[in-house]
Amino acid sequence: MNEYPLSKFYFEVDWGGTKVGFQEVSGLNIEMDPIEYRHGASPDFSKIKMPGMFKFPNITFKRGSFKGDNEYYEWLKTINLNTVERRTITISLLDETGSPAITWKLKNAFPVKLQSTDLKAEGNEVAIETLEVAHEGLTIENN
Repeated sequence: MNEYPLSKFYFEVDWGGTKVGFQEVSGLNIEMDPIEYRHGASPDFSKIKMPGMFKFPNITFKRGSFKGDNEYYEWLKTINLNTVERRTITISLLDETGSPAITWKLKNAFPVKLQSTDLKAEGNEVAIETLEVAHEGLTIENN
């Protein structure tokens, strides 16, 4: 067992076959809504709780805006009525050697929101664009 926990700043994202650098990835959650139930002859005046269906909140990706890079928008443009280009996205937290230590895999991901950078005449920050994706499942693997 290692003496120190992993640092969260060393990670990579496989964007459906292409490795892309991001400043931030957030929303790597798995949630489950419990089902409450009580039958009429129960001597307890409370409900029991049982596991319900899993739900997977959207994932948010943030990165710097680069001249000539319009990949977020191009992916968003694939949405047409009930069709969209879906991707498997792999996010890997890397150890000190650059090898994946923990891997999150998003199943059937597609874009749902694109936010361009804000513009400020007196600003001194990097232009950041944000993409929010929905997906149908998240698996976590410890390597």
